Amino acid sequence: MTPTRRLRARRGEGGQLRDDLVAATERLLATTGDEDAVSIRAIADAVGVSPPAIYLHFPDKDALIFEVCAARFAELDRAVEEAVAGVDDPVESLIERGRAYVRFGVEHPEQYRVLFLRRGSGRKLDAEELRTTAAFGNLVAAVERGQGAGAIPPAADAIEVAMELWAVAHGVASLLIGVHDFPWPDDFADRVLKTYVRGLTSAAVTSS
Repeated sequence: MTPTRRLRARRGEGGQLRDDLVAATERLLATTGDEDAVSIRAIADAVGVSPPAIYLHFPDKDALIFEVCAARFAELDRAVEEAVAGVDDPVESLIERGRAYVRFGVEHPEQYRVLFLRRGSGRKLDAEELRTTAAFGNLVAAVERGQGAGAIPPAADAIEVAMELWAVAHGVASLLIGVHDFPWPDDFADRVLKTYVRGLTSAAVTSS
């Protein structure tokens, strides 16, 4: 069956087409589970435009897929903040942030791979770009609240501690995504996160 072609966008409708391209790309990522299987032709057919129309909005497929994943990264921040809403204890808040991060990665594995696990020379998330995202900034702020409450050593660099927390959560998420058929315990993420955070809090007691 030949895909129905949409009419040429009228003036001012380019933004809608851009949104439609992003949405179609995300659907294809979710259904194929492989960014290599998502071609410009497949995206164009899904939206009902010719392939050249895509290049009016995105320079290449890599930029389009990254747009999808960047939107998911913003959604990750919202998911984490919703998970910790009402959690007053700073230590439990850090653990819950890790849980939410892992949960989000497992629920969106292909987008997570594109953001953090991809190889090759395509568009990558720049270190400075990452450092200034709301998700990482909120994690740093959570660490600082833990320091203010005396739960984390005050002399520790909050950004470096946030990096360590991210590394722990990322490691767990990567294993659960990449080796999904391994018999991981149901509470695997929880146990690993708590072990790391307990180390932080123990260091705070020792240094006091």
